[in-house]
Amino acid sequence: MPNPVLAPPPLPPAPRARRAAPARGRRRPPPGPPGSRDGEEQQQRDNVRAEVREGVEFYSNGDRYEGEFRGGRCSGSGVYSFFGKGKYEGEWADGKYDGHGVESWARGSRYRGQYRQGQRHGYGVYRFHSGDCYAGEWAGGQSHGVGAQTCSDGSTYAGEFKCGVKHGLGCYHFRNGDRYAGEYFADKIHGFGVYSFANGHSYEGSWHEGKKQGLGTYAFRNGDERAGEWDSGVLKKSLPLSDPAVQRALQAARRAADGAFHLPRVEEQVNGAVMAANRGATAARVAAIKAVQNRVDGKFCFIDV
Repeated sequence: MPNPVLAPPPLPPAPRARRAAPARGRRRPPPGPPGSRDGEEQQQRDNVRAEVREGVEFYSNGDRYEGEFRGGRCSGSGVYSFFGKGKYEGEWADGKYDGHGVESWARGSRYRGQYRQGQRHGYGVYRFHSGDCYAGEWAGGQSHGVGAQTCSDGSTYAGEFKCGVKHGLGCYHFRNGDRYAGEYFADKIHGFGVYSFANGHSYEGSWHEGKKQGLGTYAFRNGDERAGEWDSGVLKKSLPLSDPAVQRALQAARRAADGAFHLPRVEEQVNGAVMAANRGATAARVAAIKAVQNRVDGKFCFIDV
């Protein structure tokens, strides 16, 4: 399964602000002198108008932004359409995705959740066009923290991630019925853990890059056990199960498995972020409609970038 480390496409350049063209047939009375009440009220109205407005921005590559601007930059709620590729609907701050929103791509992939400074950050769900899905914590545009990964082949992983890969404690259910609970390092079973085979056998002990390595115990479903030192998945040196070193490895594997089973759950936070993202996308579409209407009414000037 591909790891959900896809970064959002490059953000658009910050749009340049232009003043709205004055409406025909109407003349604004000149403001009063500085410090006067009329002058202060007029300045306040001008500040409000300059602070937030809905507009449309076109880009030379065919992209388009429809939504709110603050200080001449995409800020507030808006929709950015990537020409022929997809779109982002949600909240913006200072020209970047920031807050909650929804990314939808032409091939069918979709992300709903939180953003910070233009990257997926916080809680969210990414559904790939292949049918795979990641739901959990994000940081800097990558799955990072606690999350759940579901693959189209039926296998699942629930546990810790770091920089887009499985890292830390986690539980993996394989499509053939095997299960593993324990430590991961750089996307591989590594450290201590418990592997339960679908045929009833099990291994408890040390691992290195996905293979039995170090001290551990293999138990057969008929009750027989083999303990000792393993190398690349092969038992190289047999030791009695009562050997203190074997027992320490056994206990370490069971502690790691127990820790993986009892990781904090983040479903509530993820569901909250998804609902907020849906609301953010709805507000963005409303702002986009207002922006298009403003363009039709000729209220604002628009430029190509």
